[in-house]
Amino acid sequence: MLAPLTYLLCGMSVILLGLAAVYAVRDRIFDDWVLAVSGLIEVGLLVQLVRGLVGMGRIADTAERATFAAYLLTLPVVPVAAVYLAIKEKSRWSMGAVAVGGFAVFIMVVRLQQIWDGHV
Repeated sequence: MLAPLTYLLCGMSVILLGLAAVYAVRDRIFDDWVLAVSGLIEVGLLVQLVRGLVGMGRIADTAERATFAAYLLTLPVVPVAAVYLAIKEKSRWSMGAVAVGGFAVFIMVVRLQQIWDGHV
């Protein structure tokens, strides 16, 4: 895992969370800013996916390796699903779902880094 990319992804997911929360409070719908931040997060997650899969053999514990692989494979789906929901559902609650997606990305990326640091 790339620690600087992890920090960048954490920061961007907090930005997405905050942006979506502001939009939800102001009753605004999905726009290009939310899409841009989500797209940047997605690109970073795909880079983390490739890097994590390449180096996954370094994790000796099989249970931790399985958790690591599951997080790696499901994490890129979270922003895509949140954005898809926000595009389809034009309400305040869709931005709430994007905010929850940003929070989930933050937590999962931090957990990935913890597993990586603990075993490599």
